[in-house]
Amino acid sequence: MGYRQLTRSEIKLLELQYCYCEDWDKVLVTEHFSPEKVRNVSFSGEVKIGDLSGSIETGDGSKKSGGIDHAFISNTTIGNNVRISHVNNLSNYIIEDDVVIENVSELSVTGLTNFGNGSKLDILNEGGGRTLTIFDRLTSQIAYLQVCYRHDAQFQTRLQEVIDRYVQTKRALMGLIRRGARVYDCILLKNLIVGESVTLNGAFSLEDGTILGSSSNPSVVGVGVVAKHFIILEGSQVDSGAILDKCFVGQGVRLGKQFSAENSAFFANCEGFHGEAVSLFAGPYTVTHHKSTLLIGVMTSFFNAGSGTNQSNHMYKIGPVHQGILERGVKTGSFSYLLWPGRVGAFSVIIGKHYNNLDISDLPFSYVFESEGNSVLYPGKNLFTGGTRRDTLKWASRDRRKGNSKLDLIHFDFRGPYIVNKMLRAIEILRELDAKAPADQKYAAFQGVVIKRNQLANYIANYEMAIKICIGFAVVNRFETKLDQTTNIQFADLVQSDKSMYPKWLDISGLYAPQAVLEQVMMAVKNGQLDSVSAISEELHQIYEAYPDYSWQYFLCLIRQQTGTDNLTPAHFQQIIADWKAETTKLDRAILKDLYKEFDQSSRIGYGIDGDTAVRDADFYAVRGSYEEHDVIQRLEQEIVEIDQRANRLISILANLN
Repeated sequence: MGYRQLTRSEIKLLELQYCYCEDWDKVLVTEHFSPEKVRNVSFSGEVKIGDLSGSIETGDGSKKSGGIDHAFISNTTIGNNVRISHVNNLSNYIIEDDVVIENVSELSVTGLTNFGNGSKLDILNEGGGRTLTIFDRLTSQIAYLQVCYRHDAQFQTRLQEVIDRYVQTKRALMGLIRRGARVYDCILLKNLIVGESVTLNGAFSLEDGTILGSSSNPSVVGVGVVAKHFIILEGSQVDSGAILDKCFVGQGVRLGKQFSAENSAFFANCEGFHGEAVSLFAGPYTVTHHKSTLLIGVMTSFFNAGSGTNQSNHMYKIGPVHQGILERGVKTGSFSYLLWPGRVGAFSVIIGKHYNNLDISDLPFSYVFESEGNSVLYPGKNLFTGGTRRDTLKWASRDRRKGNSKLDLIHFDFRGPYIVNKMLRAIEILRELDAKAPADQKYAAFQGVVIKRNQLANYIANYEMAIKICIGFAVVNRFETKLDQTTNIQFADLVQSDKSMYPKWLDISGLYAPQAVLEQVMMAVKNGQLDSVSAISEELHQIYEAYPDYSWQYFLCLIRQQTGTDNLTPAHFQQIIADWKAETTKLDRAILKDLYKEFDQSSRIGYGIDGDTAVRDADFYAVRGSYEEHDVIQRLEQEIVEIDQRANRLISILANLN
């Protein structure tokens, strides 16, 4: 964009319109500058102004003319079609085209700054030692590697060097307000990057931060927000009095309703309302909605916190140094309490207060109840509940991220190798307890919990059933994919593999990865092959894309182990598919039975409050609908029909293959 100096007549008109500048030579304008659009403005330092002749849409949908009025502007470049009105101090900024800034006390950059990039968070362990360096392209996977692999000093050194180099690229003396941004009614805005199509509306104080957005995925920071040393990514909304100090807010996140957080990170599609977070590593889909809820010193993902959920990370000895791990899909009931350190297995439910240090990572899908001072664990109970199935169906459909730039890598599979390995380990644990515990003993103790002795065999059977379902699901999906790709197929094509072994699996904050493959990525970082944030992210993305193949290698090896042969035949897979059909149908019917409780007579209490039984039932149906009409019920019923059809088709095809 070409600039020129003001003409004498333009300067005279500006002064008649109550504009002031000590040195008008430092105010440059474009060829089509309209001096009549600038009133009651004081200029200082070098200022550049674009074409203000057009009109621009404001936050309420109305249109106002471009221009500048009632403002102090210093060392700032202003693009075309911009409206700036009633801004007490606008200093050291580049304002791109189509921007509105109205009723702002201060919008300034005070010196060389990183705009929140490079801020250090004492995450997961409030006492320190797991520092997370945040930046505007941080993913949940890179954060996990920073926080959880502190024991690998060489890797940490190299990774930090990569991150620090990226952070250096963000250092600047000038702030940036990107195209299409809207800034209204804010008080203190200092050292900020405001991204494309971002709206700041009524924020109280924002300091040292970056807020990114795009035309298809805008972000909003709303009324009463206070934030310092922060990053907010595309498609997120922070509003209604939220208070953030040293926080990272990933894509599609919602924080508000007086929620407060410090030294915490919230990755894709998290939600935080009313409660409090301290040193929280909130992996994708972590949700806390209630007052009196404190999440402290804990790592979560796909987590739902009941009202009053609380934890303790401070033993009043050497400080708040204890931490907890809640693996994916954990839920806590109202007023649950957990004592850190502790670890809870995937898709488990915590009810009540627990004063032992629980270590039940290898017992997924469990319920843990408080009873007479004990933490009583029911292994695998959550396999049979409607809530687990509903959760696994809803997460993918509730992804608020738009476009192709989805930073966090998220697998939604709950039947994959990571979960199967956990269930295989659970069977080993339960069998060992069954062998050692006396037959007349009421409970068997295990790592902070007790398990009913006389139910151990049933719990083992439940996990065995679930493993058959997972293996069968993998086989059916793989075979159907292969059959869809060609009409002329041999049995060898169906079971084709590169014979790679992937026995150990990890859940890297949403990304399922073979441990051996992740270690290769880490080695590439250590030896300098992956020397940029983008290179590391791309390598992790390749793991994400290769998950179906990695998973198939795992299941094929598991099938060989369980059958005791490398020479698999169609008959082996016919049996696997038949087992899948029988066990999945059995599980789905158990879940349907559990869901029916949501429609039984006790569920109708409080309906039709002024009528008889008929009115009660009519009111219930009007509000809740019928059991048969519910979408989850219908999906399960349809799944049972489809399972039968899919299994019969594949068994028939296998019968005719050599």
